[in-house]
Amino acid sequence: MDTGKSEEFYSRLKTQLSETATWPSIYLYKFIVPSDPEKIEQIQNVFDNMGAVIESKKSKKGKYTSVSVTVNLSSPDQVIEKYKEVGKVEGVISL
Repeated sequence: MDTGKSEEFYSRLKTQLSETATWPSIYLYKFIVPSDPEKIEQIQNVFDNMGAVIESKKSKKGKYTSVSVTVNLSSPDQVIEKYKEVGKVEGVISL
């Protein structure tokens, strides 16, 4: 997995999430991915059966698609787990 995000990054994120939210909580993910239906579907599959609201919008030239996922999660660990799963999708950028 080459997401460019280290364990240190995830450790800091977990601390921030623990301090700034009450869990369970609604969390908003934002990703940029090449406009490939297969890659977008891979991201959607990570959040399948979770009651997530997924919105996607193509860039002006259509080369990239932004994918926003709003989902109710039980803990900071679950937030990080989903980031790592989506990070396996080739070409995805997590915002």
